[in-house]
Amino acid sequence: MTSILQSLSKTVHLSLGLSVILFLGLYFGNGGFDIDVLFWSWLFRYIHVVVAIMWIGLLWYFNFVQIPNMPKIPDEQKPAIGKVIAPSALFWFRWAALITIVTGLILAYLNGYVHQAMTLGIGSGGGKNTAIGIGMWLGLIMAFNVWFVIWPNQKRALGIVECEPELKAKSAKTAMLFSRTNTLLSLPMLLSMVAAQNLY
Repeated sequence: MTSILQSLSKTVHLSLGLSVILFLGLYFGNGGFDIDVLFWSWLFRYIHVVVAIMWIGLLWYFNFVQIPNMPKIPDEQKPAIGKVIAPSALFWFRWAALITIVTGLILAYLNGYVHQAMTLGIGSGGGKNTAIGIGMWLGLIMAFNVWFVIWPNQKRALGIVECEPELKAKSAKTAMLFSRTNTLLSLPMLLSMVAAQNLY
């Protein structure tokens, strides 16, 4: 078991295997179920939640751990963060954001509320559609920030893209401010989505 846990790849594969076994147990234990819209809705909700945990978890890592502690790290050790850890974290961060949005929109389509949610429930009774719509719009704003503001600025700040020192410093500040904006929006976004699932 130790050899499995020492390898991230083996750990993830084992986790996926356990998930498949659990799924099959639930499937056959309940006499099976149809591979219909409910199944696909469940599958995309599962993927949506998994990648959203990755996205928001990394957002909070950046804002609660990395950014506040960077000034405490000696200058000679900072390249380890800027050249190794941050680029890798940003890779998972931005793709998790995109997959969260795509699976969320597919989920809304499968459940027949994509239009009602995107119009914030106007003309469709509000309530659940308004709540999920607010969450979806906040998620879209946050994903836009990731791909079109944070990532381009982080590429300059981390030296992935060469630029003048002044622009590098400005880019680092811009990336931080938009990352903080996403942190600001994250709790209302999650509240809206959980409310839509549980209060209506």
